[in-house]
Amino acid sequence: MDQEDRIALFLDYENLAIGAREHLGGMTFDLRPITDALAERGRVVVRRAYADWSYFDEDRRLLTRSHVELIDIPQKMGASRKNAADIKMAVDALQLAFERDYISTFVFGTGDSDFTPLVHKLRELNKRVIGVGVEHSTSALLPPACDEFLYYDRLEGVEIRPARSRGGRTPTAAARQPETAPPPLEQDLEPVAAPEGPGRDADALAVLVAQTVAGLQGSSGGTVSASTLKRTLLRKDPTFNEGDFGFRTFGELLRHLAERNVVELGEGPAKGDPEVTLPEHGERETAFGLLRSVVADLDRNAGPVALSGLKNQLRRVQPDFSEKKLGYRSFLQFCKAAATAGAVDLRWDTETDDYLLTGVGRG
Repeated sequence: MDQEDRIALFLDYENLAIGAREHLGGMTFDLRPITDALAERGRVVVRRAYADWSYFDEDRRLLTRSHVELIDIPQKMGASRKNAADIKMAVDALQLAFERDYISTFVFGTGDSDFTPLVHKLRELNKRVIGVGVEHSTSALLPPACDEFLYYDRLEGVEIRPARSRGGRTPTAAARQPETAPPPLEQDLEPVAAPEGPGRDADALAVLVAQTVAGLQGSSGGTVSASTLKRTLLRKDPTFNEGDFGFRTFGELLRHLAERNVVELGEGPAKGDPEVTLPEHGERETAFGLLRSVVADLDRNAGPVALSGLKNQLRRVQPDFSEKKLGYRSFLQFCKAAATAGAVDLRWDTETDDYLLTGVGRG
């Protein structure tokens, strides 16, 4: 634990909440994707959020349950209130930097460029700084100043429902689904939470472990040991216990998942602490092939295929298909990975307000 990064999280809550509402289809800001991403980077020891909480009554209750300290800025004068919150947040962060030497990483949830000088100062003090903001409400000046910047709308677990077309527009014939189109994709995009209570679901366990390994590999770029994986799972869900799934040890759990091809185990840095990776070949490539085949068939018959409803088309061919078992938090993330691998072409279409997929080489 002594080698783990200690993280202080500061949320410019008004900036995040309004940014999510105005630029992400009216969605309500959810802290969980941020805490999950930070769990893969270190141990969060401070959580503070700044706002006039009389405007965010329901949010206040949810944040309190997540053990966030709420700093109230009660002024009622618009920009004056916002400036007061920014100044208080900056002062508190600098005070913490000088008084808590063990805090190595500061995370600021904001897209406001006013925090750029604070970021530079903390980096001068040998602190790592991570920014988190909604992409379309984040100043272009802030991300380059940080050691790492996470766009909230790209985090695993953030599901943005496509907005309905304005002015009664109807999709083009090429983008329409077949007459037997399945229900909207949103029905399949429920967020994945850690299982709760005795008798936990083994499939949910596979999803949780695969997503966590993928996140650790993406953030560290190095090996993921079993001990690191276990600590991260506990950060995501402090109640996690392999005994709830019927396993005597964490190693036994990992061997079970390796037999199901959810993970692969290799020789680790110490005896009894194996390296854990996601399979490079096998089920993931098979799933990409399934997507390629289905999209090619639909593309050939009706033109570009809308993302909404496509998951149900895959399940007609393979009923047990689940992108979550492959380590992807959402179906969109799975499709983006398939596009990166060259299995399909994926682009955003402004006319239909949805992603369109086509066979490789077609546009």
